[in-house]
Amino acid sequence: MTETEKLLIFLKAPRPGCAKTRLAEALGPAAAALAYRTLVEALLSRFTGCTGIELHYAPEDALEEIRPWLKPSWIARPQSSGDLGQRLQTAFRNSFAAGAKRTVIIGSDCPAIQPEDIQAAWSALAGADVVLGPAADGGYWLIGLNAPQEHLFKNIPWSTETVLRESLNRCQTRGLRVDLLRELRDVDTKEDWQAYLRSLTSPHV
Repeated sequence: MTETEKLLIFLKAPRPGCAKTRLAEALGPAAAALAYRTLVEALLSRFTGCTGIELHYAPEDALEEIRPWLKPSWIARPQSSGDLGQRLQTAFRNSFAAGAKRTVIIGSDCPAIQPEDIQAAWSALAGADVVLGPAADGGYWLIGLNAPQEHLFKNIPWSTETVLRESLNRCQTRGLRVDLLRELRDVDTKEDWQAYLRSLTSPHV
């Protein structure tokens, strides 16, 4: 990443009742929080040598829980208030206002994300206005922009299977150039978690 490229990672405090609430329905709050910690640490470990990374955490009092995940060149910021769309919109707006030319945001629910995926996003943004990483559940695991696009975040039915489709429709309506990355799967359910654990012993992650 260059000085004008920012990777923002949205994450939550790994505390029971805060993280992975859907997974907690099957595993219980404490086990779900531990699973979430495992997922986050697996993801962040791949980016240890990267710069220009900001950890955007929730809730706003979670800094001490997030601090152990920070690397020397990384920054931690609390997420803004509001729904996911408002928080994404604010994060993009602030990133560009601070001088970023390209900004990519990922969540912390998809441990399969690799540095090569982020590099692919930077490359895509050289010719596209929007880059999206499709998720198997109908959402997206990555969104990258080279300018604010606030219409992509208002009145979106978050956490539904129509998120990606609605986002693509809005891009088409505005005449925005879109590039899609590979499809990945978030870890949200007991079945997702079990599949992730199986992947750890497989030569193909």
